[in-house]
Amino acid sequence: MCGIAGWVDFVRGMGEEAGTVRTMVGTLANRGPDDEAVWTDEHAALGHRRLAVIDVADSTQPMTAVEDGRTLAVLVHNGEIYNYRELRARLTALGHRFRTAGDTEVVLRAYLEWGEGCAERMDGMFAFAVWDPRRRTLLMARDRLGIKPLYYARTPHGVLFGSEPKALLAHPSLDCVVDAEGLAELLAYIATPGHAVYRGVRELPAGHVATVRERPGGASVTESRYWTLPQHTHPDDLPTTVETVRGLLQESVVGHLLADVPLCTLLSGGVDSSALAALAARSLGDGSRPRTFSVDFEGHTERFRKDVWHEDPDAPFALEVARHVGTDHEPVVLRTSDLADPVVDAAALRAQDLPRPIPDMDRSLYLLLRAVRQRSTVALMGEVADELFGGYQSFRDPTLVDTANFPWVTMGLRVAPHGMSTGLLDPGLLRKIDVPGYSAQRWSETVAEVPDVPGESETERVMRRVGYAHLSRWLPLLLARDDRLSMAVGLELRVPYCDHRLVEYVHNIPWAMKTADGREKSVLRSAVADLLPASVTQRRKSPFPITQDPRYGQVLRERFNAVVGDPASPVRPLLDGPACAELAAEDRPVAVDGWGERRNVEMVLQLDAWLRHYRVRLDL
Repeated sequence: MCGIAGWVDFVRGMGEEAGTVRTMVGTLANRGPDDEAVWTDEHAALGHRRLAVIDVADSTQPMTAVEDGRTLAVLVHNGEIYNYRELRARLTALGHRFRTAGDTEVVLRAYLEWGEGCAERMDGMFAFAVWDPRRRTLLMARDRLGIKPLYYARTPHGVLFGSEPKALLAHPSLDCVVDAEGLAELLAYIATPGHAVYRGVRELPAGHVATVRERPGGASVTESRYWTLPQHTHPDDLPTTVETVRGLLQESVVGHLLADVPLCTLLSGGVDSSALAALAARSLGDGSRPRTFSVDFEGHTERFRKDVWHEDPDAPFALEVARHVGTDHEPVVLRTSDLADPVVDAAALRAQDLPRPIPDMDRSLYLLLRAVRQRSTVALMGEVADELFGGYQSFRDPTLVDTANFPWVTMGLRVAPHGMSTGLLDPGLLRKIDVPGYSAQRWSETVAEVPDVPGESETERVMRRVGYAHLSRWLPLLLARDDRLSMAVGLELRVPYCDHRLVEYVHNIPWAMKTADGREKSVLRSAVADLLPASVTQRRKSPFPITQDPRYGQVLRERFNAVVGDPASPVRPLLDGPACAELAAEDRPVAVDGWGERRNVEMVLQLDAWLRHYRVRLDL
């Protein structure tokens, strides 16, 4: 896993710009603690930070293909290609010769053989850029689900690109500006394909390639899609469906175990991660005890209180699964002081480049991943199962699924009239940004992408759209969070549920079959029932845990009062002054139960830190 950055300019001589690109790639140092290099020629400069996972000794980047003293192509690559051995064999049969044993050179040779069509032949999580000095073109590509990130920005005579926005923002020509549309995107908590919040920065959409070519007086950028989520009737009965899901998931787990470094599984005690731990243990088959990790909070089980999201604590279930499967299990127990550590808070924000509405979850995940990195370099994670199999309340609540807006946005609008986490922001600002109107328009665009499937009932048609929305506009937010927080500590996260064959199959399973026994994710539960304790396969969906310690609420109280009482605070112009003053005057901790007050205060603190650290200019 790595970080990549670069600059192509068809007018400027790039031989003297290695320092600028080194600064850009330097912002990604945590993504690649093992190596750094920059390559330049007349019109391109490519930089790379490496976390060595496969072919540790070799496969350094930027990687060049040279024949007869002539450079044919230069590659910077982030990610893993799980079918690289099959591709290598095919390329070898076509006459290519390899000097390394890893997947990076396979990507480079695949480009030389198939050009822009190379990405569609790859299975895995990847983002890469190839500079072709013969054609004076840059090809950028991203995996089908968008597991690995890639951003770019147009310049007068070329492009900048990088794994994260911070790499582009480090370039002297790019200003850190967010306009009304960008702020609406951020506060709505949706992921519009291509939208990166910052003005002038674009995220290459998942399943796309982009080609940068020289044009008179500048450059052109052409994006093209090589993969789209298929929509069709489901051909199989329930027993066949369950069997197929089991087979596809098992194949995916086996592929994701490929590594030349220590590997583990994150285990929450829910069916998603437990299934991965069980399948990984079976797949290893060498008598070794696979390693699993879980997150918990000091005293959480003892003080646990059931809420609308969490019916029970995770820790007992994670331990039960570890014993049942036979893993070497290590709970990572966090203290409230860990969550409240301002260094951790700043690190989680910097990792994501944006404020988020649930930052305490981000900090918990960051701390978990940081602890895991002390033992492993690669970790499997159960993300995506809920989006695929319909695990969220936003699938199951009929009052959320057909409201002409994203279900999770509608849920947030029930908490506050302008959406989750906006309760302390200026009403005039919120009316101008119009989060509900903005997200409703984006919802309309989303459902227009989903064709009607012949023979489907109205209920199935609605649920197909809801499933597609979760995969295309919600899942990218989670994948981005997972990538940034894991890379911030130099850990590679892998998501076996993101295997595109599994996604294509499960997405088209009818909703009636996905809930055949009246519960969420019934197909997945049935597919792995023989692997897990009944208590786990019968357990209700439980989201990532949050601390319920009132001491955390006191920390929020103190920081909130400090921010709203600071005349120089950059967030003050965005706030509802009377509402903030009223809350600041109350002599009590911020309520940590529920999602209203806690989320509103967290957003104020996040916005303040973001505006300070990034020196964002809001053009509203």
